[in-house]
Amino acid sequence: MLPRETIATAQIPRGDTLTLVSHGRDFIIMLGRDELMGTRMQFSEEQLAQLTLEQIDRPNPRILIGGYGMGFTFRAALADAPAGAQIVVAEVVPEILDWARGPLAHLTGDCLDDPRGEVILADVAALIDDAVDETTPRYDAILLDVDNGPDGIVRDGNERLYTRTGIARMRDALNPGGVLAIWSAAPDHKFTGRLKDAGFSVEVRTVRARPNNKGPHHTIWFATRPR
Repeated sequence: MLPRETIATAQIPRGDTLTLVSHGRDFIIMLGRDELMGTRMQFSEEQLAQLTLEQIDRPNPRILIGGYGMGFTFRAALADAPAGAQIVVAEVVPEILDWARGPLAHLTGDCLDDPRGEVILADVAALIDDAVDETTPRYDAILLDVDNGPDGIVRDGNERLYTRTGIARMRDALNPGGVLAIWSAAPDHKFTGRLKDAGFSVEVRTVRARPNNKGPHHTIWFATRPR
């Protein structure tokens, strides 16, 4: 059995420790003792972007992604977004970007230099608040992959994103017809109800973690703000 080698660690603000490890040719980011993400199971995070972009009919969409991680969602969004798109990524752990340009550079490629994208060291909730308060333009899509789901909080303070108040803030940060897409490791029927109560039209999809219908089942909510 191949051993796991620790490459680097980082502290999540108001959260646990992240550890970047290698396992043969694969890389994994651990949260404590749990696997948070890895190169063997990235398909559902790519689908978060791809399936959302299929629903956006604007020629120059403005997109907010919560969480860079290993960049799976960001790169998938860049791959499918039109030339005039603007994609903003909020990441709270500075070392994540060091890893992206260092030991994970072979994954990153040139995505961090793409003129359509911008990675900001900030809490995604703060960028949502800026759009609601009209200090920045609203978004055509908000993609969240900052936790393991509404009941799998990674960082203290993220709970507010999944409350009725937090959902209303995200709705108000979207343009009419905009899409809120949220990744989760597991389904949550109560959360689906909160999205509907906020006035969203909601679709819940189950996506496998690996292509070819393999790996664990993950949940993605697609909540569309009425026009």
